[in-house]
Amino acid sequence: MKKLFGELNITWKKLIIFSILIGIYTGVVAMLPFTKDTSFADISISFEWWILFGTIIIVNSKSPFDSALKCFVFFLISQPLVYLVQVPTNPLGWGIFGYYPGWFRWTLLTIPMGFIGHYLKKDKWWGLFILVPVILFVGYHYEGFLGETLTFFPNHLLSALFCATSMIIYSLYVFKDKRLKIATLIISIITIIAMSIMAISSDKNYYNTTILISGGETGYEFDDTYKVKLEDEEYGKVFIVYEENIKCYMVNAEFKKTGNTIFTITSPEGEEHKYKLKVERSSYNREEIK
Repeated sequence: MKKLFGELNITWKKLIIFSILIGIYTGVVAMLPFTKDTSFADISISFEWWILFGTIIIVNSKSPFDSALKCFVFFLISQPLVYLVQVPTNPLGWGIFGYYPGWFRWTLLTIPMGFIGHYLKKDKWWGLFILVPVILFVGYHYEGFLGETLTFFPNHLLSALFCATSMIIYSLYVFKDKRLKIATLIISIITIIAMSIMAISSDKNYYNTTILISGGETGYEFDDTYKVKLEDEEYGKVFIVYEENIKCYMVNAEFKKTGNTIFTITSPEGEEHKYKLKVERSSYNREEIK
């Protein structure tokens, strides 16, 4: 770990090769169906891994300009590749690059951030003003991932653990001065505890949706005398409501787990209609069982 944070010789050739490889890898995991809503795909939508890459480049740089340019080039190469890899399979085609402007703004910001970040190597007390915001930003990601894990366990568990671990690693290996190590370690531990409390005490990120409308696309009509249930209640709960605005009964669901289950609606006479449900983080698929 010590070698990773200050003893690497990051040549331009190595930087460019790694930029290409990580860009392709991120694009691939972003489009694989089995990585959706998991920690493996988080690298394509959030910052925690990219913060680590940027920090490693910074602490192994030879000068502020070297740090700024290498950070900029790394992101300039890797980020467009993430989208380019997905063009052939994404329904948007080239339109997927509509998501790139936000990342390009961050790419531009890597120039001043890389330049300033190099001064962490001075091992001075004011370096805390550079590193602590990074730790807090990673802590913000940790709270988000932990909240998702608590709701949709074990989704994003690895990302939450990675964020917590990386905060500790930054504290122990960015600075060489023992007092600075202790100070940043205390800040990291406090951040982890505070964000954990926030994640545990905040409202759960349940996925709320309507899964069936009386007389809708299925043509099946029902009212509040019908009974509804999920085969496995660990996935959440379902209930019938009357929507006054459209004068219609519907089955709403509050999902708290992703996976496959069966939804059953039963008439007062005992007639059952069953549907297979594939629940994802923000969508679902419903298929009637004939």
